[in-house]
Amino acid sequence: MRLRVEFTTEPFDLDQAPAHALVAREVIEGADLDAVDVGPFGNTAEGRAEAVLTAVDTLLRKALDAGATRISLQLNVLQEGDR
Repeated sequence: MRLRVEFTTEPFDLDQAPAHALVAREVIEGADLDAVDVGPFGNTAEGRAEAVLTAVDTLLRKALDAGATRISLQLNVLQEGDR
C-alpha cells in the first residue's frame, strides 16, 4: 500500500521559518519516501505505508517538541496509477 500525507505546522511566521517547520522539513526530507514537496504553507510526501507512517510519527513528536501548537494533516491511500 502507498500513502500520501499532506501537512502543515503552526503557528505561522511569514518572516522566517519557525523551528517546528524546519524540524518537520528535516524529518520528511530525511525519510525513506518516494516523493516530497515542501512549501511555505503546506507539505506533501508519498511512499510505502510503513515509511509514511513512521515519518508521520516522528514528524508529530519532533514538531511538537520544537514548539508547534497545531499540526494539520491529511492521509490518503493511493490507488495504483496515482501520483
